[in-house]
Amino acid sequence: MLKIGVLVSGGGTNLQAIIDSIASGVITNTEIGVVISNNAGAYALERAVQHGIPARCVSPKDYADREQFNEDLVRIIDSYQVDLIVLAGYLVKIPHQLIAAYPNRIINIHPSLIPSFCGVGYYGLKVHEKALERGVKVTGATVHFVDEGMDTGPIILQKPVLVEPGDDAKTLQKRVMEQAEWKILPEAIHLIANRKVTVEDGKVVIRR
Repeated sequence: MLKIGVLVSGGGTNLQAIIDSIASGVITNTEIGVVISNNAGAYALERAVQHGIPARCVSPKDYADREQFNEDLVRIIDSYQVDLIVLAGYLVKIPHQLIAAYPNRIINIHPSLIPSFCGVGYYGLKVHEKALERGVKVTGATVHFVDEGMDTGPIILQKPVLVEPGDDAKTLQKRVMEQAEWKILPEAIHLIANRKVTVEDGKVVIRR
């Protein structure tokens, strides 16, 4: 049984997709051990509570400096003995201590087809705003492992989404979530839980 910890900052729609996918059997051999947010007011924490999942707020604002926060975040995650960390809209820089402790055991969902529209400053609506500014016809989402870089880890899954006439950043964001993020994040977790994913020479190999 794969035990995951989900890190979130906001409403938790991707968290809900994971919860629903476990309940429906789309994700097998998996349980959520804890949901952690840097934002005490995040609705994602309420989602966790509603489903009987341990929920914690661990915020940098509650620490004297970032180093203390980083150390405590790692300690708290370790205490739940999770096998995989899932970043589902987590807007805090992942400390190097956590990456070192969980090599190829942290995954992230990003709302573009990496390497397009990723890296520093590309998150949330800003990703879709930039895509529309460039006039792209196809966007999408990517699930990747997390390394020391920004959106540079090995890619696990990607799914394209068409940009439609009249789209603004919000309508495009909604479609990318519905058609891509909520599909490939559960799929990636399912594949990892069933030992279908390996990293070889810096690239992901999936054995179905």
